Amino acid sequence: MEELFLRWAGEPCVNSVQISANGSNRQYFRLEGATKHCIAARNNDVAENEAFFYFATEMKKRGINVPEVYAVNDDRTLYLQEDLGNTTLYTYLTSRKTNGVDITVPMQDMYKSAIDNLIEIQDKCKDVDFSHSYPAPAFDRQAIQWDLNYFKYYFLRLFHVPFDEHLLENDFSTFINYLLDDDCNYFMYRDFQSRNIMIVDDKLFFIDFQGARRGAAEYDLASLLFSSKSDVPDSMRQQLLEYYMNKRAERNGGDKWSSEEGRNRFRCKYYGYVLARMMQAMGAYGYRGIIEKKEHFIKSIPFAVRNLRSIIDNVKLPIEIPHLESVWKAIADMEEYKERDDKLIVSVFSFSYRKGIPFDKYGNGGGFVFDCRSLPNPGLYDEYKNLNGKDKPVIDFFLSHPETEKYLSYVKGLLEEVVTSYIEKGYTRLMVNFGCTGGRHRSVYCAEQVAKYLGDNFDCTVNLYHLEQGKLQG
Repeated sequence: MEELFLRWAGEPCVNSVQISANGSNRQYFRLEGATKHCIAARNNDVAENEAFFYFATEMKKRGINVPEVYAVNDDRTLYLQEDLGNTTLYTYLTSRKTNGVDITVPMQDMYKSAIDNLIEIQDKCKDVDFSHSYPAPAFDRQAIQWDLNYFKYYFLRLFHVPFDEHLLENDFSTFINYLLDDDCNYFMYRDFQSRNIMIVDDKLFFIDFQGARRGAAEYDLASLLFSSKSDVPDSMRQQLLEYYMNKRAERNGGDKWSSEEGRNRFRCKYYGYVLARMMQAMGAYGYRGIIEKKEHFIKSIPFAVRNLRSIIDNVKLPIEIPHLESVWKAIADMEEYKERDDKLIVSVFSFSYRKGIPFDKYGNGGGFVFDCRSLPNPGLYDEYKNLNGKDKPVIDFFLSHPETEKYLSYVKGLLEEVVTSYIEKGYTRLMVNFGCTGGRHRSVYCAEQVAKYLGDNFDCTVNLYHLEQGKLQG
């Protein structure tokens, strides 16, 4: 990086600070010399880099505010680009909201400006060479299927949302057909959302467009207005959707934007893409949050579920996708993400140490992990091997070993102090985990006993999860 900086700036780099890359695997650094500064990006995926270089050049040619690429190293894995500062549209609005400022007017004005720019991008860049796109030139059937599979495997599977594979795939096919029955020849930015919009001297600049491809106009508008943590009010979303169509009518004319029939068709298709984007985002939250353990993505899940709940309560697509709709409803009804009155929710888990300690889906860093492997193990005896900690013979086994009750008395004593304190302080989440070797006997028994104790003795909501429940009988 220092060599590339010296070659570009003609002066040595005197300071280098790594900066957050959010969901990306790229590494970013702010480099500073005596008189010049820039952002360095390191990414070993050369094809992705080439897409970024191409679109940056083409968008800048067309008058779009994107960062200038200053220099690229010989193997195309490291490049320097214009430093646009630290203020994104998201951080700009969030900082004011946190400080108690009414952001309704500035939020609406900023989003209108973003929409104005989006229309410029969609139209002015329609003629770029999409063969440079990464990883695909169009948001076509295959690309949409990738996103839906991402949702299926990294959200539905990880969060144990029940579904029938065959029925779900049939509805996916119907849903994709509906999305593609439209004009899909616009420049699709792919990740047009508030974290990728920078504010520099009151102007909007745009970053992270390396995933651009040919696609429908509705997708980027859906990305902008339904970005999970941006938390745009529903009423404002409606107004901004109408603003987009009005601007299109002024610019393009025609029945699609001017007639009520055309506008209704656009609205329906737009909500289809809202749902498509939500499913893609949920897959990302599952993978980046649960698998890669990145807190930002975990904290986005409640917002995404709330947005999904709002859509399915108010929007009906003109297609028959009953199983997919039942999956959406199951997500909206997930107990851990329901709107509550700030009552403490204690999530009690049993788990197998072979599979790993449960991960806190709320980004609070977890709570307690109690190791039950020191307790007598009924799994060592043939008569108990096919049973679990909820079966009466196993329960009787533990009752016959007083060291189990002694162990639980220590656990309950500790939790009594913590739960009482959490309730007094107004905390809303606590996680309590019990682990044993197989997650079937000792951990299940302890989790059952403690969940009942907490539910019977404290004003809190107790949710009980047995992570090996698919293997439990009874």
